[in-house]
Amino acid sequence: MTPLKIDPRTVPVIQVDSHLPAVAPQRLQADALRARFAAPPVWKPEFLAEKKFTDREPLPAAVLLPIVLRPEPTVLLTLRTPHLRTHSGQIAFPGGKVDETDADVVAAALREAQEEIGLDAHFVEVLGQLPVHVTGSAFHITPVVALISPGFALHPNPYEVADVFEVPLAYLMNPAHHRHHQVEWQGVQHRWLSMPYQDAPTERFIWGATAGMLRNFYRFLRA
Repeated sequence: MTPLKIDPRTVPVIQVDSHLPAVAPQRLQADALRARFAAPPVWKPEFLAEKKFTDREPLPAAVLLPIVLRPEPTVLLTLRTPHLRTHSGQIAFPGGKVDETDADVVAAALREAQEEIGLDAHFVEVLGQLPVHVTGSAFHITPVVALISPGFALHPNPYEVADVFEVPLAYLMNPAHHRHHQVEWQGVQHRWLSMPYQDAPTERFIWGATAGMLRNFYRFLRA
């Protein structure tokens, strides 16, 4: 088994979900998000597992899905450096493998956010978790959703993180920006979402596991 070796930007878009309603702006504010996690609805995640391309043992991992409490809330994302062994050059949430010393996935997500981008846990209010997302590289990722108070100072680890940026949460929670891609690779059909965001002159090409977890967050908020 070998990983998908195709530039995802070049794969045709087969569907855009403009027909689905966006999450209402008032549902994206801090109190509404707290209330949603305090009393979660019955809902069904949409993206839980990618087509695998490795036979190694599953690796538990955790990421922080950090919502920055701006007047219009944003999601804090990273661009991984191109030399990393897994998911190099991709846009991702801060996070990584769960270590034996981590008390749980929440502790792992907070530790990784501190190590990767220097986000102090003092600014983080954990709301809850989304369902585990399994990547093709055998990572079993738990997204830990959190509110981030403004005033933090970031210090990205240059070995792991090429850039840190924010995307409006309302943009990501609007399916008019959710694009479906499909391609056959070595006899296997691969499908994924992308959510490209134009950040001044830079296109932030959000896709794969990160886009899948954001789509599940959309389903959770719309349920």
